Amino acid sequence: MNPPVPVSVKARIETLARVCGGRTAYLDTGGEMVTWAGIAHQAAEWARCLPPGTMVALQTARPATFCRAYLAGLAAGVCLAPIDPRASAGEVAGLLDLTEAADIVTDAEAPDRLDGLGASVWVTSAGGLRQARQGHDVRIAAPGIAAVLPTSGTTGRPKLVPLTQPQLLSVAALVAGHHELAPADRGYCPLPLFHVNAQVVGVLSTLIAGASLVLDDRFHASSFWAAADEFEATWLNLVPAILAILGQAPPPADAVSRRVRFARSASAPLPAAVRERFEARSGVGVLETYGMTEAASQIAASPLAAGQRRPGSVGPPVGAGLRVVDPGRRELPAGETGAVEIRGRTVVDAYLGRGRTTIAARCADGWLRTGDLAARDRDGFVYLAGRSDDVINRGGEKFHPREIEEVLLADPRVRGAVVVGRPHPLLGEEPVAYVVTDAGSAGPDLLAACEQALSPHKRPADLIVVDAFPAGPTGKPDRRALRADAIPQPVR
Repeated sequence: MNPPVPVSVKARIETLARVCGGRTAYLDTGGEMVTWAGIAHQAAEWARCLPPGTMVALQTARPATFCRAYLAGLAAGVCLAPIDPRASAGEVAGLLDLTEAADIVTDAEAPDRLDGLGASVWVTSAGGLRQARQGHDVRIAAPGIAAVLPTSGTTGRPKLVPLTQPQLLSVAALVAGHHELAPADRGYCPLPLFHVNAQVVGVLSTLIAGASLVLDDRFHASSFWAAADEFEATWLNLVPAILAILGQAPPPADAVSRRVRFARSASAPLPAAVRERFEARSGVGVLETYGMTEAASQIAASPLAAGQRRPGSVGPPVGAGLRVVDPGRRELPAGETGAVEIRGRTVVDAYLGRGRTTIAARCADGWLRTGDLAARDRDGFVYLAGRSDDVINRGGEKFHPREIEEVLLADPRVRGAVVVGRPHPLLGEEPVAYVVTDAGSAGPDLLAACEQALSPHKRPADLIVVDAFPAGPTGKPDRRALRADAIPQPVR
C-alpha cells in the first residue's frame, strides 16, 4: 500500500520536525549529519532570503548539505536547478544560461569558481543562508515549477524538464510504497544528487517514509561494503555499472547480506550476467527498475518479493501508463519488441524553452515517446531492449547492441561492454565492441564467444579493450563519444 502523498514538502518537513526533529534524516560518509529539525530551520532561512518562485541553481560538494538545501528550497517554494559539484566554471555558466537562474547556492565561502558569472551567490551552512555576492536581479520561474533538470543530452543540446511538487512527491510516494520503506529503514545512495534518481528515489522517498539515507560523494568500490555495514544500510540505490564492479569485488560481511533487503538497479538495462554475479557474490537480491527524468524517475519496478521477479524484466508499470507500439504507433501484442510510450499525471507535458516558452513533450493523444525499445509479456512485465537510436543496421539486418553486450558480459573477466555502430561504406554500419576487462589478452576469446553465440551479421567487426568508457553526466557510458571514436573502415 502506498503512503499518502503529502500536501507539500513544507508540510511533511514540519510534521517530521515536530514528531522526531532531533533524529538523523540524512548523513554522508564524510561525517556530516542533518536532522529533520535542522531542515525545518533551513527552510525558514530560505523563505526569509529568497522570494517564492525564485530560480535557484544548487551546487554543493557535501551530499548531506545538498539534502538539507534541496529540501529547504522545495519547502520555501523556490525552483531548484541542481548542478554537478564537479562542474567547471564554464559548465556552471552554461547551466545558468540554460535555466536562466540568477541565484546560486553553494557550500563554499565565496568560491572563486563562481566569479564572473553575474549570479548572486548564497552560502548555505547548518546555521543558515547568507549572501556572499550580489548579482543580477532575482528571476522567477514559471508558476508551479519546483525543479528543472536537463535531460542527458545524448542527441544534442539538453532539454529542460520542469517538475512540480505534486509530480515529485507522487513518484516518491510510489517508490516508498513499492519498496515498503519504513522509519527504521536506512538507504545507501552513492549516485549523483544532481540526477532525478537520487533526488526522488533517494532523498524524497526518505522524506515520505520518515526514514534515513546515507550518501556518498561518489561510488568507492574499496569501501562500499564497509560503509554499508558501518551505517547499517537496509537497501541500496545503485546502477548497473556499480553492480558489475561489486559483482567482482570481495563480498560483504554476512551481517550486511542479512540486513540489506534489496539493491535497486536503475538508469540503464541490467545485463543478466551482471545481476547473477552480483547476487551470487553479495547474497543481496536485485530489484530492477525503469525510469526517466520526464516521469520524475520511476516508471516500472520489479516486485519486491524475490519469488515474483522475472529475470531480464524491470517489472510492470508502477504509477504510469505504458505501452509498446510499432512504427505506426499501434500497440503491439505481448512478446513483440517496439517503442515505449508513457503517460499519466507524473509525466511532464512540455519541456521548457527560453523566456518561459514551452516545447510539447507529448504527442497530441497524450503519450510521450521515451526513445526506449521494449517488449511486454502477458502479465505486463516490461523487458527493455535498449534505445531506438542505438539500433545497428548492418546491410539491412537490424539488431540492438544489447544482444552482443550480453554475450560479452557473460565472461567473468569482462567488467563492462558497450557496442556501437561504426559507419561502413557498403553495409551502412557494422558493430564494434568496446570492453573493460581484467585481462588485456581476453580479446580473441571474446570474439570466439561471439562467433559461437551470435548470427554472422551480429558479430563484432572489431573488439577494442579500453581502461574505462567515456561517461555522460549521470555516469552512463557515452555511446555518442564511442561512435565518434570508431573509425570508419575502407571498402573491403
